[in-house]
Amino acid sequence: MKKLFSLGLLLFLLIPIQLSAQQSEIFSAELQTLIESVEEKVIDWRRDIHQHPELGNREFRTSALIAEHLRSLGIEVQTDVAHTGVVGVLHGGQPGPVVALRADMDALPVTERVDIPFASTVTSVFNGQEVGVMHACGHDTHVAMLMGTAEVLAQYRDNLKGTVKFLFQPAEEGPPEGEEGGAELMVKAGVLGNPDVDVVFGIHINSLLEVGHISYTPGGTMASADDFRIHVKGVQTHGAYPWNGADPIVASAQIISALQTIVSRRVTLIDNPAVVTVGMVRGGVRSNIIPEEVEMMGTMRALHPDDRLEIIDHMHEIIENTARAMGVTATLTLPVTTSYPVTYNDVDLTNRMVPVIEAIAGPDHVSLRKPVMGAEDFSFFSQEVPGLFLFLGGRPSDVPEDEAAAHHTPDFFIDDSQLNLGVKAFVGMTLDYMENP
Repeated sequence: MKKLFSLGLLLFLLIPIQLSAQQSEIFSAELQTLIESVEEKVIDWRRDIHQHPELGNREFRTSALIAEHLRSLGIEVQTDVAHTGVVGVLHGGQPGPVVALRADMDALPVTERVDIPFASTVTSVFNGQEVGVMHACGHDTHVAMLMGTAEVLAQYRDNLKGTVKFLFQPAEEGPPEGEEGGAELMVKAGVLGNPDVDVVFGIHINSLLEVGHISYTPGGTMASADDFRIHVKGVQTHGAYPWNGADPIVASAQIISALQTIVSRRVTLIDNPAVVTVGMVRGGVRSNIIPEEVEMMGTMRALHPDDRLEIIDHMHEIIENTARAMGVTATLTLPVTTSYPVTYNDVDLTNRMVPVIEAIAGPDHVSLRKPVMGAEDFSFFSQEVPGLFLFLGGRPSDVPEDEAAAHHTPDFFIDDSQLNLGVKAFVGMTLDYMENP
């Protein structure tokens, strides 16, 4: 890891500082003009992508839109990376480090319920089921912000002291079952090499954080995530004579209860939170038949890599021994399709960039946030090179936080009036790092 120089020297050497009426900014007049020139484009791109969402590994229209835009800017473009990913390489006018900027492209199998002119009416097939498709996690905003950032930096290329890699990533929400995808596959495809990336930055919209605000967490910021399947097999019998069989439903209930003791009794919760959730139980066809088998699926999350491994060991132990005690057999498959490491913000890089973000957004609009149990496959990039993952506010100022719809829900809504703050953050962090890598 390259040594980070002091922030004081950085700000002294940084491009000329100007003060606006509302915030101090670290951009020259030229850059400020370039950023302002893409503001409406970013909103238009976001709304177009929102109206045409695509599921993971199927982002064909979105990737074509991105590739066409990057090529129009004279940026080197590679397509079909990790299925539908797009990588753009922008060489600056001067030598320097390589900064990667990442945006994810995929939508979710959610039917939109928000009354907006550009609401999604798209349907598709997900794991064999016909579903509505919606950008219910804001990836449309991520793509639009990075497209705007690419346009700004491309027009400023002669002044860039290094190279920028734009990583437009498919399948952050996980690939379809039976496929590889997402950041893990992009890393395998070599997107962090040729030229070798020095740092990577990512921004995620947040429907609960007020618009115009940015939040961050040094160190572990988002949990690891591993989905799992438990298959419990018993002996089928009539519901009136349970002693003639081996009941996988009762055994499954015992397994679910016992799994909760891992977090409540095995993990040091005052240091690192963890979650073991069973989200699906399927078994049986009618009231008076004890079935032969039950299938359960769930998610396991932790904020420390050691806890993650320990919880997996405990899960195997509890599932196998509980099943044996109940006279059935049970097998654990972990992961099924998703296995994300902890999303870790490099502490030195975070500390260095916070004053830059404060200069862009205003100190009272930048806040430290607690780690969350949600997960992000940005973690695959940040475990290879130093990374920083920020959260950008998308909640309308007149909507109380407790009334804002959560991510992954049909009512998810983003105020896109200040997406240019994300463009400013990407541009500011890129130029900052290039000044003193």
